[in-house]
Amino acid sequence: MDRTDLQRLTKEELIDLVLRIQRPEKTSRTSSKPPSSDRKARRDRAKPGGAKAGHKGHSRAMSEDADRIIDHHPDQCLCCRASLSSDLAAETVSEHDKIELPAIRPLIERHRRLAVRCPSCGTLVVAAVPDAAKGTPFGPRVHAVATYLKTFQALSYERLQGAFANLFGLNISQGGLMNMLRRAQGAFAAECDKAVAALRRAKVIASDETGVRIEGSNAYHWVFRCAEAVVHQAAPTRGAVVVRTLMDGHRPDVWCSDRYAAQQGHANAHQTCLAHLARDVAYADEASEDMLPSRLKRWLQRAFALADGMETFAASTIAGKRRALERSLDDIFATTTSCDLARDIQNKFRRARNQLLTFAQWPGMVDATNNACERALRPAVVQRKITNGYRAMWAAQGEADIRTVVDTARLAPGTNPFKIILQTVSA
Repeated sequence: MDRTDLQRLTKEELIDLVLRIQRPEKTSRTSSKPPSSDRKARRDRAKPGGAKAGHKGHSRAMSEDADRIIDHHPDQCLCCRASLSSDLAAETVSEHDKIELPAIRPLIERHRRLAVRCPSCGTLVVAAVPDAAKGTPFGPRVHAVATYLKTFQALSYERLQGAFANLFGLNISQGGLMNMLRRAQGAFAAECDKAVAALRRAKVIASDETGVRIEGSNAYHWVFRCAEAVVHQAAPTRGAVVVRTLMDGHRPDVWCSDRYAAQQGHANAHQTCLAHLARDVAYADEASEDMLPSRLKRWLQRAFALADGMETFAASTIAGKRRALERSLDDIFATTTSCDLARDIQNKFRRARNQLLTFAQWPGMVDATNNACERALRPAVVQRKITNGYRAMWAAQGEADIRTVVDTARLAPGTNPFKIILQTVSA
């Protein structure tokens, strides 16, 4: 907009433009922007680092299984200078761990085919081709390490090649690494199908998506979550066709997501993510002098309090609190405002009216937010920022299958991603 355009504006339009310019910038607290995009506080106003005064210190926990135990006995009495035999009864005063990594080098097993001449007939007999000579020379653990570093540590092929050379003394070309990853990804197909089957039986499903680059074009990484499975999906589109294809006709009782249209209408009921709305309300409350955003902020605080207490409240208490929240919401909708920012957020709540308190009708089964899906998508966002996407669709979908199997297994406590990968590629 240049000077000529500004001169054509009316007084009211100029006032509205100035007010919009004066609005504060959106941050991770008031929008879906990542915390890394926030402006850092000035050094003289920043909070000091380190532990707070009076904070109880923590020390490293002792390892549960030591490879070697070395006892240190006193050899002389400090009082009378008498010699102390190592056979004397002793008690443990303190224990200290010394931790070191062993030198890591590849274990190379060379198979040689031998030929011998038969002493009876003189025929030269050659040994059969061993299984080790067929297919790839790299074993399951090498495949698992490459898969883990590429998928969960977001290493590019160049950095992955350097890691194998520098850490393990193993030189593998980038093409060899690509073939290794492609072979490993095929081992996850069966477990991935089981996760999809569990998703298609679920009564409650949550979903979310984020943008990625695949083959140089904009594409999307989707995640679907239920109580028994987490399913990742790479797709060239953000449309509802991705949901319909994956669900294959299954219609759950409740769907949880943000307000994006492609994620609507896939279940009998819907729960809108209140965390998304809370960020919008926080921005409106900060940028507007109208009281409406403040009222919506207090309403959300009451809704979150209800969600936090779902497992402890009685059914009658939950029903009573839900009715009270609905009445408060009706009063907020009936309020008129002249602030366009407050009116916009009011309309967002009004459009999602029947999706705000669904969690209260499904105690313990439906979350008020979609934070679990957002956490599951976070590694894909990190991967996008570090590597700038995937060279091929098979790589994107293969990584999605790996994350599906690992994230589904991690629904159980005490799981280890690398062990899950190693177990899968070794099967």
